[in-house]
Amino acid sequence: MKKVLLITALLVLAGCSVKKPVLYPNVHLQKVGQAQAQLDIEDCCRRADAYIKSEPGKKIAKDAAKAGTIGAATGAAVGAVYSGAEYGGAGRGAAAGAAGGVVSTVTSGIFESKEPSPVYQNFVNRCLHEKGYESIGWQ
Repeated sequence: MKKVLLITALLVLAGCSVKKPVLYPNVHLQKVGQAQAQLDIEDCCRRADAYIKSEPGKKIAKDAAKAGTIGAATGAAVGAVYSGAEYGGAGRGAAAGAAGGVVSTVTSGIFESKEPSPVYQNFVNRCLHEKGYESIGWQ
């Protein structure tokens, strides 16, 4: 179990980089500079967060709970088939299935959640455009 937690923690750290808009070096960007541009990007992202109220963390938690339940049921069924003392029975199978379901859902959710929705990207791009910037994509 300690190994699973360690691997999950490493995946969380690896999944923390969020895509941001890349700006075209137009006259406005050259005039205000990179530091101001980063502040403006952060402002537009905050505004998008406040307006759209996207909550990917809640979706990950809900999906993890669902996967844990499905994994527990699957593990219990497998455990019932292999009910000998050497396998640990249905209870142990249910626990293993639940843990596997939760870990796989949370780790996949981490990587999916770092991808901003198209609506979020459009909001930020429009906000930046109104400030004089030109977004050429997201990285």
